[in-house]
Amino acid sequence: MLSRIATVVLAALVAGCASLPPLDGRVETRASADTATTRLGRAMVPDVAAHAGRSGIYPLPSPTDAFAARAFLAQAADRTLDVQYYIWHDDETGTLLFEALFRAAERGARVRLLLDDMDTSGQDERLAALDAHPNVEVRLYNPFPNRRLRSLDFVTDFARVNRRMHNKSFTADNQVTIVGGRNVGNEYYGAGEGVEFTDLDVIAVGPIVREVSAAFDLYWNSASAYPLASIVPPAPADARSTLEATFASTRADPDATAYFEALRESPQVRALLADRLTLEWVEARLVRDDPRKTLDTTEDTSLLLLAALLPAIGEPDVSFDLVSPYFVPGERGTEVLAALAKRGVRVRILTNSLAATDVGPVHAGYAKRREALLRAGVRLYEFKPAAAPPPTSSKKGIAGSRAGSLHAKTFAIDGRRIFVGSFNFDPRSARLNTEMGVVIESRTLAGRLVERLDKDLPAIAWEVRLRDDGALEWIDHGPAGEVRYSEEPESTAMRRAWIRGMSLLPIDWLL
Repeated sequence: MLSRIATVVLAALVAGCASLPPLDGRVETRASADTATTRLGRAMVPDVAAHAGRSGIYPLPSPTDAFAARAFLAQAADRTLDVQYYIWHDDETGTLLFEALFRAAERGARVRLLLDDMDTSGQDERLAALDAHPNVEVRLYNPFPNRRLRSLDFVTDFARVNRRMHNKSFTADNQVTIVGGRNVGNEYYGAGEGVEFTDLDVIAVGPIVREVSAAFDLYWNSASAYPLASIVPPAPADARSTLEATFASTRADPDATAYFEALRESPQVRALLADRLTLEWVEARLVRDDPRKTLDTTEDTSLLLLAALLPAIGEPDVSFDLVSPYFVPGERGTEVLAALAKRGVRVRILTNSLAATDVGPVHAGYAKRREALLRAGVRLYEFKPAAAPPPTSSKKGIAGSRAGSLHAKTFAIDGRRIFVGSFNFDPRSARLNTEMGVVIESRTLAGRLVERLDKDLPAIAWEVRLRDDGALEWIDHGPAGEVRYSEEPESTAMRRAWIRGMSLLPIDWLL
């Protein structure tokens, strides 16, 4: 018995020592520069020329609009699609968008798909089938050599695999891009019966698109981007027919049909398809991490998004409104926010409540800072799980009812400048993962965030306050008046005890 156990352990250790292949044969490619004659180019170039130096921005707060915008860009692309995501689920919306990429490749567009490898478990065959198309190339970012026993890589190579690519962008013909907080999966697009994430993306055209494309090229050709074919076995001979059957099955599903009907009913989607979106032309700039951050062991701050973000957003004078699902300010961040509040800046923070969060340890990292923030005058609001947008259909399934969780990463400075992207206000975004986003000079968009918080916070969030005796309380500002809770609402005693225990551990740097 002991010898058999020793054999299993030895085999696991040998598997755990698997290494990544060399990148010697990888070919560098770049975004297409001359796409003015594509359909998107012909539609966008005149407006871009008329607003020299400015970018056109359109917000996508609606999950169904966000899905439709991506599907539309895939259908409209003539020459290239450059797509970069942290998560791409093997579910209905993930399959539908994979098909959209595949159909673009069938029309002759070059598709480059860069996926962080954290969420690809179980998808190697499907990704290999996509990669087998002559117009598609898939690369995995910071991949796991062990395809079946990935947990072993956390044991043998933790420092590397703990760092992930959290970036999200979807760019067609180097003319139009979508940047923001959404990954690809049902929970991001108002589909399915599980948790629905409240999120935010923007459609962008103009100079900012070139910045996004340059960032994509930087990651695509980085030392952490591995051709899929060098990591996973080749697709079997029947891979294409299997892929087509998967696409057909997903499209034929009754719940998918209901979802498509909801898309067609959306006025924003109709405007998008008819090229009637009203863009706001503003100054915008991309801020991003350098992909060398993934392999860096020197803590070189020049590689970090923060080095560009802080000068770009400037110092708040009047207000700082932060929306962050995974808010872990740490000691230093708490000091900075407290200093802002103490000098008269109105600081409001909306993050997930314990009942709404999908990552309990992150809530523990935040909970330990609540009292210090409140004492300094920072106003804290915690998102209610019942605050998800209404379902797109009364049917269950792909458009059924669900609970809500905050996922948007955005903040506004003085109601005149706004950030939209993938960056969470936590140590993981700051130091471990790579991130990206856009800083937009827009009183309209920033003011819209401020106004929505002014109007919606009583309905969507519990306000956290300090009582006179120093204890925390949660206030529900409902239509019938205030309801006060002395414990975190809609949570169990066991879960609260677990969070208190987690908050004692020195793990903030991982969160």
